[in-house]
Amino acid sequence: MLKQAKNYILKFCAKRLVFLRYNGKFKNNFVWLCALLLAIAVIIPTSSSAQTNLNNTSELRGVWLTNVDSDVLFSRAKLTAAVQKLQQLNFNTVYPTVWNDGYTLYPSIVAERTLGRSLHPEPGLQGRDMLKEIVKQGHQKGLSVIPWFEFGFMAPADSQLAKSHPDWLTNRKDGTKIWKEGQNERVWLNPFHPEVQQFMLDLVSEVINNYDIDGIQFDDHFALPIAMGYDAYTVGMYEKELPGLTPDANPQETFWVRWRADKLNDFMTRLHQVVKARKPNCIISIATNPLHFSLPAYLQDWFSWERRNQVDELILQVYRNDLPRFIKELEREEVKLAQSHIPVSIGILAGLKGRSVPSQQIETQVQVVRNHKLAGVSFFFYESLWNWAKETPAQRESALKEIFPTSVQRPRIINN
Repeated sequence: MLKQAKNYILKFCAKRLVFLRYNGKFKNNFVWLCALLLAIAVIIPTSSSAQTNLNNTSELRGVWLTNVDSDVLFSRAKLTAAVQKLQQLNFNTVYPTVWNDGYTLYPSIVAERTLGRSLHPEPGLQGRDMLKEIVKQGHQKGLSVIPWFEFGFMAPADSQLAKSHPDWLTNRKDGTKIWKEGQNERVWLNPFHPEVQQFMLDLVSEVINNYDIDGIQFDDHFALPIAMGYDAYTVGMYEKELPGLTPDANPQETFWVRWRADKLNDFMTRLHQVVKARKPNCIISIATNPLHFSLPAYLQDWFSWERRNQVDELILQVYRNDLPRFIKELEREEVKLAQSHIPVSIGILAGLKGRSVPSQQIETQVQVVRNHKLAGVSFFFYESLWNWAKETPAQRESALKEIFPTSVQRPRIINN
C-alpha cells in the first residue's frame, strides 16, 4: 500500500511539472507543492517493517544457541560462521547455553570439584573453551554475549550430577522423582537445599569472574514443578518454620504453593546480590513463561522479581501459532507493568526438529511485538532459523533480512 502511494505521488508530480514546463505556466505555489510531495514520496518506506525500524533507536534482536538438536557450538569453525552470519543479518545479542544435561559447556573448576569432570562429554567441546571463543568473536562483531544456564535446576535422571548427589534431588508426595520431558527422563535439584543453591551461585560467579560477558540468563527451568518439594529436607524446613503444620498433600494448595514460591524468591534475591557485588553492570536476564502458567505450574513468580528490581531484562516465551493467543499474552497487565519498568522482549519460536514454523508467521509475530512497543525479540533457536522449514535456508535468510533491514543497538539496561 505504501509502495503504491509512493509511485502515485511520483507519477503525479512528474506529469504536472512536465505539463507546466511546456506550457510556460510555472506558478510558484504549485511548484512548491509538487516539490513537497516529491520529498514526502522519497522518504515513504516501501514496507511496514522498514517504517517501524526507522522509528526505533534500539531493539533486542537475540537468538538462543543450544546444544540440543544443534551442532553450532561443537566446532570453532561453525561458531565463527554463525557469529558472522548473525552480525550480517543485524542481530545484536546471543544467548549461548553454558549449563545443560547436568554439565557445563565450558571448562569449569566448580563442575570438576562437584561432578568429577569439568566439561560436557560432547566430543566437539573437548580441548576448547567454547564460551571464551564466542565472547571474543561476538564482541568483535558487536554482539552482546549473555550466557544461558539452560537447565537451571533440572538434570537428566542418569546424569553424573544426579548419581553423585541423590540428596540434592526433590520428589513428589509419593516419593517419585522422575519427570518426563518428552521422551527424556529428568530429575529436579531441590532449589531450597543450601548446597544446591551454593553450587548454582558458584557456577554463576565462575562465569562472571572468568569471562568478559554482558550478562547471565536463567529461563523457565530456574523453577520447580508444582508437584515437587516433598523431599525430607524441604518438609523438615517447612515444619521447623511453621510448628504444628505439614505441607499439604495437595501440591496446588494455596499456602503451600506460596511458601515454596517465596523460597524461590528468596534465592533470587541472593542471586541478584551475588551477581551485582561481583559485576554491577552484568545484566540479569530471565526468559520465562507467562505468569499465569509459570507461577501455578512451576512456582516461578517472576513478577515479584521484576517488581523488586532483581532482573534487568525479561524475555517472555510466547511460543504460540495462534495469533490472537499470541497477542493476548502480550497485552496482559503484568506484562504492561513490567514493560514500564524494564526492557520486555518476546521469545518467538523459529521452529523445532519435526515442527516447522513458516517465515510469514515469524514476520507477523515480530511486527505485532513492534506494534505493542515492546523491546524486541529473541528466537528459539539458531538451528531452526535455517533448518526444518518448508522454505529453503536462502529463503529463510532473505526473510530475516526483511525483518532486520538495518542494524540497531540492543535496549539500554539501567542496572539495578
